[in-house]
Amino acid sequence: MLVVLEKPCLKKLRIILQSNYFYLFLMLFVAILLYFNACDKSKYDINDDVIIGTITSYYIDNDKLVITIFGKEKVLCNYYFKDENNTFDYELGDKIKLFGKLKLPSNNSIFNGFNYREYLKYERINYIFDIDEIIKISNNKSIMYKLKNSIINIINKSPNKDYLHTFLLGNNKYIDKEVMESYRINGISHLFSISGMHISFLSMIILKLLKNYKFKKEVVILFLLIYMTLTDFLPSILRSGIFFILIYLNKKFNLNISMFKLMIILLFICVLIDPYIVYKIGFQYSYTISFYLITFNQLINKSKNKLYKLFIVSFISFIVSVPITINNFSQINVLSIFLNIFFVPIVSSIIFPLSLITFLFPFFNNLFTILINIFELLSITFSKIDNFIFIMSKISTLFIIIYYIIISITLYFLSKNKYKYIVSLMFIFVIHYNITIFNKGLEITYIDVGQGDSIFIKFPNDKSNILIDTGGKVTYGNLKNNYSVGKNIVDYLKSMGIRKLDYLIITHGDFDHMGDSLYLIDKFKVENVIFNCGEFNALEKELIKKLNKRKVNYCYCIKELNIGKYKLDFLNTKVYDNENDNSNVIYTEFNGYKFMFMGDAGIEKEKDILDKYNLANIDVLKVGHHGSKTSSSKGFIDEIKPKYAIISVGKNNRYGHPNKEVLNNLDNSKIYRTDQDGSIMFKIKNNKLKIETCSP
Repeated sequence: MLVVLEKPCLKKLRIILQSNYFYLFLMLFVAILLYFNACDKSKYDINDDVIIGTITSYYIDNDKLVITIFGKEKVLCNYYFKDENNTFDYELGDKIKLFGKLKLPSNNSIFNGFNYREYLKYERINYIFDIDEIIKISNNKSIMYKLKNSIINIINKSPNKDYLHTFLLGNNKYIDKEVMESYRINGISHLFSISGMHISFLSMIILKLLKNYKFKKEVVILFLLIYMTLTDFLPSILRSGIFFILIYLNKKFNLNISMFKLMIILLFICVLIDPYIVYKIGFQYSYTISFYLITFNQLINKSKNKLYKLFIVSFISFIVSVPITINNFSQINVLSIFLNIFFVPIVSSIIFPLSLITFLFPFFNNLFTILINIFELLSITFSKIDNFIFIMSKISTLFIIIYYIIISITLYFLSKNKYKYIVSLMFIFVIHYNITIFNKGLEITYIDVGQGDSIFIKFPNDKSNILIDTGGKVTYGNLKNNYSVGKNIVDYLKSMGIRKLDYLIITHGDFDHMGDSLYLIDKFKVENVIFNCGEFNALEKELIKKLNKRKVNYCYCIKELNIGKYKLDFLNTKVYDNENDNSNVIYTEFNGYKFMFMGDAGIEKEKDILDKYNLANIDVLKVGHHGSKTSSSKGFIDEIKPKYAIISVGKNNRYGHPNKEVLNNLDNSKIYRTDQDGSIMFKIKNNKLKIETCSP
C-alpha cells in the first residue's frame, strides 16, 4: 500500500524538480530573504549587568578568555584572568551566571575597514559582555555537549592541539597568527578550515569501513548530522553536509536533478537555515568554488592526467574566488594557483589523515609535530615572495556581476576547447588592477588611529601617495587593551588600491606618531622617509637602522616637497629644546584649498610661525597635539581662521583631550574628531570639496 502511494508522489515531485520555473522561484525566494532579512531586536538591555546562559563555545587567547553563551540570545563574553594560571574550570553546556557590563561591538572607524559589529551581527550576536565574575549554576546535561567536551579534553592534552582543534572541530583560532597570515597570503587558508575535502575524506572512511553494510550511506548521513552539530554548523561544513545528503536523495529516489540545480537547492536550504550565511566568508568561498567546479566538471575531466586535473581545479578555484579575496583582503597572490597544487595533496593525503590518527593514537604526536613544523616553515617562506602579489581596491557589486558573467562565459568556451577566450580573463584583471589610475580626484584622509596621528594624501591619477605619521601601539593602564594601528593602516592602503608610499613623513619622534612605522616599513613598500629637525631619539634611530637595511631613502629638516604642480611647505623656524615643537608643520594648497598639518607643535612654535609666515583663512587645520591646551592658542586660531578643524584623538583617552579651552578657541570652525566621527576624508574633485566620515 505504501509503495503504491509513494509512486504518484514521487512522480509529482520529479515533475516539480524538473521544472525550470521551480528553480526561478527558489532564487527569487532567496533574494527576498536576503533583501528583507534584518538583525533580530535584542532581548537584552544595554544596562543589564547580569546575564544567564549556557556555554556554547570558548577559547583562551593569552590572558583573555572568550566565551559564547546562549541565554535569551547569543552573547560574546570576554574575561581577563586575574592570575597567571589562565585556567577555565567550566565545560560546554554548563549553565553560568555572569556579572559585568554589556556593550555594543565596535564599528569600523576606518574606510573599508573590518566591521566587527557587522561580523557579529551575521553570527546573531548583538552585544559583547565584559565579565567581572562567573558563577556556575548547573553542570552540562546534554549528550552532544558531553561528546564534544570529551573530544576537546583529548585534544587539549596534545602538543598539537592547535591543529587538532582546526582539523577536527573547525576552530583555527589556536594557530599562531603569523603562521595563519602566511596561509592566507599563500591562498591556502581554506585547507585549515573544515571543508568539502575533509567531509569527503571522513565519509569515504566510513563507507569503506561499512562496505558490506546495507545502510552505510544512511550511517554517513547520521554522522554528518552529528558532525555538523559538533562544529556548530560552520558554513563550509553545513554546505558540504547538506550537499552530500542532497546527492544521496537524488540517487535514492531517482529524481534526475542536475548538479547545477542541486546547487540551487543547496543555496536555498542554507539561506533558509541561516539567512546571514551568504555574508560569511567561509560560505562564500566554499559555495562559489564548489558551484564552478561542479558546473564545469567537464573541463576538469578532459584529461586523465592527475596533475592536469589538480591544476585546473586550482586555476578555477583561484579565478572564481578573486572578488571574494579582494573585497576581504585587498590583494591576490597569483602564485597561489601553483602553491595549491603543491600544498593540497600534502594536507589532504598526509597532514589531515595524520591529525585523525594522532587524535586516536597520541604516540604519533612527534611525527605530526615534525611535519607541521616543516609545513609552517614552507608556508612562511613562500609568503615572503611578493613578486606575484597584486594589491587591488575593493570591487563594486556591478563589477562583481560583470566579472562572474565573463568568468562563466570564458570557462564555457574553455570546456569547448576554445582557448582564445582566456584573453577575457586577463582583460578584466588588467582593467581592475589599473582602475585607480583613472581617479582624477585628490583625497586627504585623517585616519582614526586612536590617541595618535596618521594622515594619508592620495594625489590624482596615482601620481604620488603620502602618509604623514603612522600612529602607534598604545597600552591603556591596567585595561590590558593593546591597540595596534599599523595593520589597520596597511589594510586601509591596500583597500584603496595603493601599492606603495612615495613618501612617509614623520612629524616627530613621539610613539603615538611613529610607533608603528617599523611595522609599516616591514609590511608595505615605502620609497622615501622624511624626518623633522632636531636630534634623533631612540625610536627614530631604530627606524633609520631598518631603513638602511631595506635601502629606503630618508632625509630630514627639509623646507619643501614638490609633487607635480603641488608643493608642500615645511614651516620649520628653528630647532627647539622639545620634541613637540620640533614637529614638521606642513602647509599646502590643493586646488585652491589651504591645508595645515600641525603635528604636536605647541604655542611657542605657533607664535614663531605667525611671525615668519603670512597665513590666513586656512580651509582645513589638523589641530596640534590632539587638542591639548599646549597648542591651538586663541591668537593663533584667530589669525589663521580655519574653516574646518580636525582633531585626531583617542576615545575616552586618559589625557582629557581635546581641552575645553581649545574647543572654545575653535568655536568659529566646523570641528571633526576621530573619536566621534571616525576617519575623516576630504575629497577635492573639479575644484569642489566633499567631506566624508566613517563614524564608529
